[in-house]
Amino acid sequence: MQLDTTVAAVVTGGASGLGEASARALAAQGVKVALFDMNSERGEAVAQEIGGTFCQVNVTSDEDVDAGFAKARAAHGQEHILINCAGTGRSVKTASRDRTTGEIRHYPLDLFEQLIQINLIGTFRCVAKSAAGMLSLDPLESGERGCIINTASAAAEDGQIGQAGYSASKAGIVGMTLPIARDLMNDGIRVNTILPGIFDTPLMSRAPDTVKDALAASVPFPKRFGRPEEYADMALALIRNGYVNGEDIRLDGAIRMPPR
Repeated sequence: MQLDTTVAAVVTGGASGLGEASARALAAQGVKVALFDMNSERGEAVAQEIGGTFCQVNVTSDEDVDAGFAKARAAHGQEHILINCAGTGRSVKTASRDRTTGEIRHYPLDLFEQLIQINLIGTFRCVAKSAAGMLSLDPLESGERGCIINTASAAAEDGQIGQAGYSASKAGIVGMTLPIARDLMNDGIRVNTILPGIFDTPLMSRAPDTVKDALAASVPFPKRFGRPEEYADMALALIRNGYVNGEDIRLDGAIRMPPR
């Protein structure tokens, strides 16, 4: 798909991190970009900088997502591109014993459900509603109507201690990539998923320097965190390359995560 002013995009989680980098990269190509995010202050600022539209959206809410797509489409027309970067994470062991008190606890099930709701169901909610809109488009010269990119994680394949909920939510995104691509294959809509490794995002920036240094050293090559711009480069490459479909692509410097 060619990226220019005739194309519109929606980026979830677009106010920071991987989503912000993707939104900026698309806008630099002339694409009309709408950002979905819960952080209205940051989202409005990014949208203003790139000439885009901000939509305050919680991806766990049907009403929010519907309103977000309505606002984005009123501003830019039906989107040809959806990049799903909205997500969250937290680590808790499935069951554990407190070393001080001896108290035994298990993973809070409401937290497990929250991770599934945001990361997996939230992604699918946006995919389904965006794909339905893309069906209304006339095919481009390439025959395409749209391109959808989801964000999983290296944890989908090698989750660490405490990541049962997070890994399950991201593995679900990987698992639905090919079936969705097959669902939409006769309508000219491609679907791919990127599995980032350790990236320099706002969430990671809060970690102590000693932790960050150790994590960076664990990457085979290059021995550093991934940059959000590198995620955006991959996303744009997938959009431009019309023969990549139904794929799950690790972007991780060859890291395979250890147990902890």
